[in-house]
Amino acid sequence: MFDISWGKLVIIGVVALIVIGPKELPAVLRTVGQWMGKIRRMASEFQGQFQEAMREAEMADLKKQFDETTSAVKSTFDTTDIKNELEKMIQDPTAAATPPASTSPTTPPSDPTAPPQQTPTTTPTDPVALGTTPVAPAPAVDVSVPMPELPPPPETKDFIDTAAPAPAPAPKPEGDKAA
Repeated sequence: MFDISWGKLVIIGVVALIVIGPKELPAVLRTVGQWMGKIRRMASEFQGQFQEAMREAEMADLKKQFDETTSAVKSTFDTTDIKNELEKMIQDPTAAATPPASTSPTTPPSDPTAPPQQTPTTTPTDPVALGTTPVAPAPAVDVSVPMPELPPPPETKDFIDTAAPAPAPAPKPEGDKAA
């Protein structure tokens, strides 16, 4: 930042020692250190405030983008055509599933007194079109799975075998007999 090398620092230190004197140099260096600490604290506060402002600006941009997206989605799904169509489908699902009758030219009946011919109506076989949920058929085969056999529980053993004989006491040395 300042491009001060060690050689320049040594020269500044020697000049300060000569000009200020060895007796007052520690007090001056302490004061300079305190001022440097204050400057660093102010710089870190400025950086913190700057970063906070950047975060707020970024949040404002994100909020603006979110609001634009929300309004676009609302305008897409806010049309009355879609609402009316959905309400029709909810009220009468079979009418919405059957296609409209085709307007093909029909031949006029030869006998005007004869009843008009009716076209056979077909009911949809799709369960969704009927408004019912499909039901799975009951299983005809047994789907149970046999459980594997569990291994036997581990045997618990003590570290000391109580059935084994106690060790024999060590023989006493014969030279140590008390009189």
